[in-house]
Amino acid sequence: MLQLMIIFYGPGLLKLSFSWPGGATGRFVAATVAFVINYACYYSEIFRGGIESIPKGQYEAGQVLGMTKVQIFFKVTLLQVIKRILPPVGNEVITLVKDTSLARIIANKEIIMMAGEYSSRGLIWPLFATGIYFLVFIGLLTILIDWLEKKLAYFSV
Repeated sequence: MLQLMIIFYGPGLLKLSFSWPGGATGRFVAATVAFVINYACYYSEIFRGGIESIPKGQYEAGQVLGMTKVQIFFKVTLLQVIKRILPPVGNEVITLVKDTSLARIIANKEIIMMAGEYSSRGLIWPLFATGIYFLVFIGLLTILIDWLEKKLAYFSV
């Protein structure tokens, strides 16, 4: 939430020549930039940890077979990394879907904000519909990620 506020309001408060486009477009672009920066950091750490978790013996085995560094990375290391990083990447995707509701802090109209506007008129069903939407969407993502994990678990016991 703080990152959203800093990215959207920061240029104006610091009197920079840069400013976001006006209206809903600017709010959407600022929210997108904030989420991209935030989750790029998380994903880079997940990938770094996945790459470092591969034993050095795998790299040495590729060298013994006469592979180049690029071949070793794409044909040996990356295949193992994908299998190892899928659970944390799946968690981050689900968290990103839920975090999009934070965009309301900079008055970006998203599904939770719209449901809140309708419920302020005395209607409660938009909040229930929004909850069901998130439940179904996150449930489908969970099933998809679980299926991918099982598909890649060909050497697991």
